[in-house]
Amino acid sequence: MAALLALSLGGFGIGSTEFVAMGLLPELARDLLPGIHAASPDLAIARAGWLITAYALGVVVGAPVIAAFAARLPRRTLLLWLATAFTLATLASALLPTFESVTAARFVAALPHGAYFGVAALVAADLMGPGKRGQGVALVLSGLTVATVIGVPVITWVGQQHGWRPAYLLVAGIFAATVLAVRALVPWQPGDATSTIRSELSALARPQVWLALAVGAIGFGGFFAMYTFIAPMVTELNGLDAGVVPVLLIVIGTAMTAGNLLGGRLADHGTVRAIFQGFAALIGSLLLLALAGGTTVGLVVATFLVGFSAAAVSPIIQTRLMDVAGRSQTLAAALNHSALNIGNASGAFLGGAVVAAGWGWLAPAWVGLALAVAGVLLAVLSVALERRADAR
Repeated sequence: MAALLALSLGGFGIGSTEFVAMGLLPELARDLLPGIHAASPDLAIARAGWLITAYALGVVVGAPVIAAFAARLPRRTLLLWLATAFTLATLASALLPTFESVTAARFVAALPHGAYFGVAALVAADLMGPGKRGQGVALVLSGLTVATVIGVPVITWVGQQHGWRPAYLLVAGIFAATVLAVRALVPWQPGDATSTIRSELSALARPQVWLALAVGAIGFGGFFAMYTFIAPMVTELNGLDAGVVPVLLIVIGTAMTAGNLLGGRLADHGTVRAIFQGFAALIGSLLLLALAGGTTVGLVVATFLVGFSAAAVSPIIQTRLMDVAGRSQTLAAALNHSALNIGNASGAFLGGAVVAAGWGWLAPAWVGLALAVAGVLLAVLSVALERRADAR
């Protein structure tokens, strides 16, 4: 259990570094884009969303590259290197002076993201034993979801009170603690001695792997289209004080923690059915947000449900990828986070585009709904092709 907690601490840091920018977009826009902010605060906030897109793209690039090249390394050794890289890159994010340099630092900081979660999920699955793989994945991801309950709201408050740079310094401290915890508590596990770059990348020759990635990438974009702009939905759309933002983040984080644990259990009882259950809930909750998010009660209820259903989908998609990837388990476990962060990048970008076009702060919810529906259609295609192949 101590080893799982150490792995989850890394997930806590990753959740904090990934999501805290969403609660601090107004502060980031004001400080890093002062000229644009003076002319149009809404445009500056939308432009600051590029920081989130840059992080997401870093995950997409880093996950398959690191997983393919490093699968042979002992797993604890690899986790230590990844946590150290997180620490240094997050420090750079806090200290660099310009929007362009901070954007570059956010890209670099994201490179270890998918590989860390992928390797940690494999370690947790081994520690949990047979028949509990989905729950092992969910326990590692629980660090990320707990971050949305505790870390992101607290660090968002720190950023609002003292500036976004001290907030990122705090995140760097979490990663430094992860290095110490993993070194002390995670048992040594060998890497895959038979792994080669070619054998890991062989998963990419499987159509079902690509379909699972597409389901996660497109469908999960629906969550990020909403979550990226949660701060202005509170302050600009509903006219509430900025102090409400951390409270709503706690609400969403609580929902994500519960949804993640449920998703792990559903995955252990069949990933295909679980995917459709998760996306049905996500579509319904995004529709509710689009229709009722202009009221305080509607915003709270809808964002709770969006967070719950989206978090349930994450371990389901990761388990599905591990099911269809054959021997390429390290790459499969990491690629899930590439997929989810393609969703992050696309959701943030498309949400920012409709806001910048003047369509209002609820427009990202409609974008998210469209992305979630597209994810379901891809899941239908995946199941149809799988059944046709089984029938041959």
